[in-house]
Amino acid sequence: MRRHGDKGLHDLVGELSTRSDDFRRRWAAHNVRTHGTGVKHFHHHVVGDLILAYESLDLRAEPDLTMTMYAAEPDLPTAHALTLLASWAATSPDTGTQAETDHDAPETGVYPMMR
Repeated sequence: MRRHGDKGLHDLVGELSTRSDDFRRRWAAHNVRTHGTGVKHFHHHVVGDLILAYESLDLRAEPDLTMTMYAAEPDLPTAHALTLLASWAATSPDTGTQAETDHDAPETGVYPMMR
Protein backbone atom coordinates (compact mmCIF):
# COMPACT_ATOMS: atom_id res chain seq x y z
CA MET A 1 0.00 0.00 0.00
CA ARG A 2 1.52 3.30 -1.09
CA ARG A 3 -0.20 5.41 1.55
CA HIS A 4 0.65 3.54 4.74
CA GLY A 5 -0.81 6.15 7.09
CA ASP A 6 -4.16 6.53 5.30
CA LYS A 7 -6.79 5.35 7.80
CA GLY A 8 -9.61 5.62 5.26
CA LEU A 9 -7.78 3.36 2.83
CA HIS A 10 -6.93 0.93 5.63
CA ASP A 11 -10.60 0.80 6.65
CA LEU A 12 -11.69 0.23 3.04
CA VAL A 13 -9.27 -2.68 2.61
CA GLY A 14 -10.55 -4.15 5.88
CA GLU A 15 -14.17 -3.86 4.79
CA LEU A 16 -13.51 -5.33 1.36
CA SER A 17 -11.57 -8.18 2.96
CA THR A 18 -14.52 -9.08 5.18
CA ARG A 19 -17.01 -8.96 2.31
CA SER A 20 -15.12 -10.68 -0.51
CA ASP A 21 -13.15 -13.92 -0.39
CA ASP A 22 -11.73 -13.08 -3.83
CA PHE A 23 -10.52 -9.63 -2.69
CA ARG A 24 -9.04 -11.06 0.51
CA ARG A 25 -7.14 -13.74 -1.41
CA ARG A 26 -5.81 -11.29 -4.02
CA TRP A 27 -4.87 -8.65 -1.43
CA ALA A 28 -3.01 -11.23 0.67
CA ALA A 29 -1.05 -12.42 -2.39
CA HIS A 30 0.27 -8.87 -3.01
CA ASN A 31 0.65 -9.79 -6.64
CA VAL A 32 0.98 -6.13 -7.59
CA ARG A 33 3.58 -4.18 -9.49
CA THR A 34 3.74 -0.73 -10.94
CA HIS A 35 3.65 -0.36 -14.69
CA GLY A 36 5.13 2.92 -15.92
CA THR A 37 4.92 2.13 -19.62
CA GLY A 38 3.17 -0.32 -21.85
CA VAL A 39 0.24 -0.85 -24.16
CA LYS A 40 -3.43 -0.73 -23.19
CA HIS A 41 -6.38 -2.05 -25.11
CA PHE A 42 -9.69 -0.19 -24.93
CA HIS A 43 -13.01 -0.82 -26.61
CA HIS A 44 -15.09 2.18 -27.66
CA HIS A 45 -18.75 1.50 -28.36
CA VAL A 46 -18.66 3.41 -31.67
CA VAL A 47 -15.18 3.06 -33.18
CA GLY A 48 -14.28 -0.32 -31.72
CA ASP A 49 -10.93 -1.50 -30.44
CA LEU A 50 -8.19 1.01 -29.64
CA ILE A 51 -4.57 0.07 -28.98
CA LEU A 52 -2.61 2.82 -27.22
CA ALA A 53 0.92 3.03 -25.90
CA TYR A 54 1.10 4.72 -22.51
CA GLU A 55 3.62 6.23 -20.14
CA SER A 56 2.90 7.23 -16.54
CA LEU A 57 4.83 9.86 -14.64
CA ASP A 58 4.68 10.58 -10.92
CA LEU A 59 4.25 14.30 -10.26
CA ARG A 60 6.90 15.69 -7.92
CA ALA A 61 4.72 18.51 -6.61
CA GLU A 62 1.88 16.08 -5.80
CA PRO A 63 3.30 12.70 -4.71
CA ASP A 64 -0.10 10.97 -4.77
CA LEU A 65 -0.83 12.01 -8.37
CA THR A 66 0.27 10.32 -11.55
CA MET A 67 -0.10 11.67 -15.08
CA THR A 68 -0.63 9.07 -17.79
CA MET A 69 -0.18 9.90 -21.46
CA TYR A 70 -1.58 7.76 -24.26
CA ALA A 71 -0.39 7.78 -27.86
CA ALA A 72 -1.56 6.03 -30.99
CA GLU A 73 0.82 4.89 -33.70
CA PRO A 74 0.33 7.14 -36.75
CA ASP A 75 -1.54 5.72 -39.75
CA LEU A 76 -2.89 2.71 -37.85
CA PRO A 77 -6.61 2.07 -37.24
CA THR A 78 -6.45 3.43 -33.67
CA ALA A 79 -5.09 6.80 -34.84
CA HIS A 80 -7.82 7.04 -37.47
CA ALA A 81 -10.49 6.13 -34.91
CA LEU A 82 -9.24 8.81 -32.51
CA THR A 83 -9.22 11.40 -35.30
CA LEU A 84 -12.82 10.50 -36.04
CA LEU A 85 -13.77 10.82 -32.37
CA ALA A 86 -11.96 14.16 -32.11
CA SER A 87 -13.85 15.47 -35.15
CA TRP A 88 -17.15 14.49 -33.56
CA ALA A 89 -16.19 16.21 -30.32
CA ALA A 90 -15.31 19.39 -32.25
CA THR A 91 -18.75 19.50 -33.92
CA SER A 92 -21.53 21.34 -32.17
CA PRO A 93 -24.46 18.96 -31.55
CA ASP A 94 -26.98 21.81 -32.05
CA THR A 95 -25.86 23.12 -35.43
CA GLY A 96 -23.59 20.46 -36.83
CA THR A 97 -20.94 23.12 -37.36
CA GLN A 98 -17.35 23.21 -36.20
CA ALA A 99 -17.16 24.37 -32.58
CA GLU A 100 -14.73 27.13 -31.69
CA THR A 101 -11.88 25.41 -29.90
CA ASP A 102 -8.15 25.78 -29.33
CA HIS A 103 -7.65 22.05 -28.83
CA ASP A 104 -8.35 20.48 -32.21
CA ALA A 105 -7.04 16.98 -32.80
CA PRO A 106 -3.24 17.07 -32.82
CA GLU A 107 -1.43 15.82 -35.88
CA THR A 108 1.16 14.00 -33.75
CA GLY A 109 -1.03 11.03 -32.86
CA VAL A 110 -1.01 12.01 -29.17
CA TYR A 111 -4.48 12.44 -27.74
CA PRO A 112 -5.67 13.35 -24.24
CA MET A 113 -7.91 10.67 -22.75
CA MET A 114 -9.74 10.30 -19.48
CA ARG A 115 -10.32 6.91 -17.96
